[in-house]
Amino acid sequence: MARPTNHYGLILAGGRGTRFWPRSRRAHSKQVLRFLGERSLIQQTVDRLSPVIPPDHLWILTNDHLRNEIVSQLPEIPKNQILAEPAQRNTAPAIGLAAHILQSIDPGAVMGVFPSDHVIAKPERYLRFIRPALRAAAGGKIVVLGIQARWPETGYGYIEFPKNVQAGTREPVPVRRFREKPDLKTARRYVKAGNFYWNAGMFFWKTSVLLDALREYLPRTATLLSSLPEFSNRRFAAKLNEAFPHCENISIDYAVLEKSPHVVGFATDDFGWNDVGSWNAVYELLAQDVNGNVFRGEALARASSGNYVDAEGKLIALVGVNDLVVVDTPDALLIAARSRSQEVGEIVKELEKQHHHLL
Repeated sequence: MARPTNHYGLILAGGRGTRFWPRSRRAHSKQVLRFLGERSLIQQTVDRLSPVIPPDHLWILTNDHLRNEIVSQLPEIPKNQILAEPAQRNTAPAIGLAAHILQSIDPGAVMGVFPSDHVIAKPERYLRFIRPALRAAAGGKIVVLGIQARWPETGYGYIEFPKNVQAGTREPVPVRRFREKPDLKTARRYVKAGNFYWNAGMFFWKTSVLLDALREYLPRTATLLSSLPEFSNRRFAAKLNEAFPHCENISIDYAVLEKSPHVVGFATDDFGWNDVGSWNAVYELLAQDVNGNVFRGEALARASSGNYVDAEGKLIALVGVNDLVVVDTPDALLIAARSRSQEVGEIVKELEKQHHHLL
């Protein structure tokens, strides 16, 4: 079956991945790192979308620090479709900008929005939801994908579906409500109820529908974006640099999804989704030896188990230590309890306060 020519994808790649310091830096952040195999996370994102959205229909929004590396890693995507935002303004202005550009190129454009730094272990099953999501969006719906909750996670927002929702259905169902990140007691209740799904940040809509929603719910930002000339205009970049920093700093969830009465979603079943949120998540995704250790590089271990060691080009010896993360780079060394690897981002905040060069 031929792919519709009016389907486009936006890959959001502006994040810094601070929980992966010291491997992740401003100019070489999480999305361009090769945690799993020979392809980086953003390369894997492009690879799995290619059966439904070809690379020449993909657009990437990133920042000035990362753009050159992404251009280098993704030669199959036209260079002018890899844009650096003039300022960080969260997802609503970023997605609105992409919708404005696509609308000026193709008034019938249907777009999907995808994170650049997630892992999907079952890409063929994943595409069984992407295709109907794009079809539903082409019909004028605002569409989200919900990830079936596997444990009471407090770090994700939730999508509340009707009580009788069945995981894996290929038909969109109305979204009752979006829920913010819950406390543990509430998260347990969500999982037990069975109709609360994780919000993984994957959305679908016609560009015209999204722009109409922004005009209704975020008029100031919508006005700024509508003031931009067409993308082909030679003044586009200069006007973007003027207008974009004045857009509101707000997520698409707050700006549109939580307000619109026209949102539907897919309650997906397991396609191997993982947001790879910490070094511990990388550890759990990789093959472990008989003692539960993961080594990237040469290592010797005695009476040690459950460790993740990333120290390529250097021999690391472990004696009598358990459940550690060790990440060695030429100018920095991280040693952390694996159970507390989510806290690595706090180190980056401290370095920022010190105006440190290791960012």
